[in-house]
Amino acid sequence: MSEDIGIDLGTASIIAYSKGKGIVLREPTVVSIDKTSNSIIAYGKDADKMLGRNPSNIEVIRPLKDGVISNLTITSKMLKYFIKKILGNKFLPPRLMICIPSLITEVEKRAVIDAANSAGAKKVYLIEEPVAAAIGAGIDISKPSGNLVIDIGGGTTDIAVISIGGSVVSTSIKIAGNKFDDAIIKYVKKKYKTLIGEKTAEEIKVAIGCVYPREEEKKINVRGRNLDSGLPIEIELNDQEMLKILLPDAIKIVDAVKSTIEKAPPELIEDISEKGIYMTGGGSLLYGIDKLIEESIGISVMIAQDAISCVAIGTGKALDNLDALDTKSLNK
Repeated sequence: MSEDIGIDLGTASIIAYSKGKGIVLREPTVVSIDKTSNSIIAYGKDADKMLGRNPSNIEVIRPLKDGVISNLTITSKMLKYFIKKILGNKFLPPRLMICIPSLITEVEKRAVIDAANSAGAKKVYLIEEPVAAAIGAGIDISKPSGNLVIDIGGGTTDIAVISIGGSVVSTSIKIAGNKFDDAIIKYVKKKYKTLIGEKTAEEIKVAIGCVYPREEEKKINVRGRNLDSGLPIEIELNDQEMLKILLPDAIKIVDAVKSTIEKAPPELIEDISEKGIYMTGGGSLLYGIDKLIEESIGISVMIAQDAISCVAIGTGKALDNLDALDTKSLNK
């Protein structure tokens, strides 16, 4: 019997869920390539270790950008590698359910399907990220009742009002975890004339990042390269600086949530007001993003228990409930 695998194919990481096993893979969506021979050296964690430390003959890339495939060939090879890693010695091709951002184009959908088929899938299904996130968070989306889900990933924030197994209205914006990292890198470069890498920016974001005032002041010391001297330098950053630079992008997410709510039928808005808003994805763990949305919209906000894995779990579970899902959410 072939295995069913749900895959959260994200800009920053790939997370896979297998029926009866739970989360079976969690790796960075990173590939390293030997530019001389044009061959792949490493995938996932092994490739991620080279990021920022690679010599000129090795290129470290993310084959997905803003939630969609930017390099089809590399993505296909990466998927094939990870599927083989999950299946081990099993030879039967798996059924795959892969999540996609809301509102992506037919061409972008086809790229995902082609990549999965090239990787050896028996059958490929696509599901919108907010729908998968809702299932993964344990929400019963089969009933005629409105549920508002915000999934903040690495490349996109996807917002959807879900009822009877599918999205009634949805929005996808290219502002998410990576944008926050970029904002930190640019700020440190401009203010302190210091260059830091993606990993350092993410460490800063996790440690002191915020989009709502913290109750206690937080600081962090980080090392980078001084642009004037070219030498290593240590600088101190605080949460007040982070609030100033991260808030503008967070406000754009709030505006997208407002816009989605405005498009939804009044009956579903009433349901959402009673039940509250659900947040998933790694970006939902940024300090204060839930408080900011709750205060701006006037509806209670809840962060899912396993926010980072929600989409992958929901993607896997969706394979058991194909009949309950709106066919518009799937692509067979």
